[in-house]
Amino acid sequence: MQAKEIKSGAIVNYNGAPCLIESVNVQSPTARGAATYYKYRGRNLITKQKVDITLRGGESLDEADFRKRAIKFMYADPTHIHFLDQENYEQYSLVKEDVAEEAKYLTENLEGMLALIYNDECVGVQLPVTVELKVVQCDPGIKGASATSRSKPATLETGLIVQVPEYLAEGEVIKVDTRDGSYLSRA
Repeated sequence: MQAKEIKSGAIVNYNGAPCLIESVNVQSPTARGAATYYKYRGRNLITKQKVDITLRGGESLDEADFRKRAIKFMYADPTHIHFLDQENYEQYSLVKEDVAEEAKYLTENLEGMLALIYNDECVGVQLPVTVELKVVQCDPGIKGASATSRSKPATLETGLIVQVPEYLAEGEVIKVDTRDGSYLSRA
């Protein structure tokens, strides 16, 4: 895969391990004859460490031999989170620390989750871009406050705390962006 073809969300082989590309920065040449540099920030899916990759325009990386399978959240115990493959009903268990960020959005009926399978082993989970979560605790709204753009913290059913508009009340279901944990809209 050529450097110019690698986009955010791509999974490539780097130093013998699969890396998920999280961001791309293109540095254009400032002089004649200079090369364009592509700088990538990625995450090694085996060790979970951040990786910085720099390539020239003509260089390339191999695409990782990766499969994505539709899964569903089953349950969590003190050390692991367990998922069920929707096609062959195989179970995958991941250590809680490895999926700590994703665990903030997991609910029983979450649709659209994918397991990242590398060498027949689940190494991570990919969440849908948006999830719907119920507000379980927030301060009461002030009458007439909807005309301003003030916000307040709200605790959601998974324990995640999100800044929401002042007019929202407990019990409402909202959409949350899983990439940055921000409020999007009412569901």
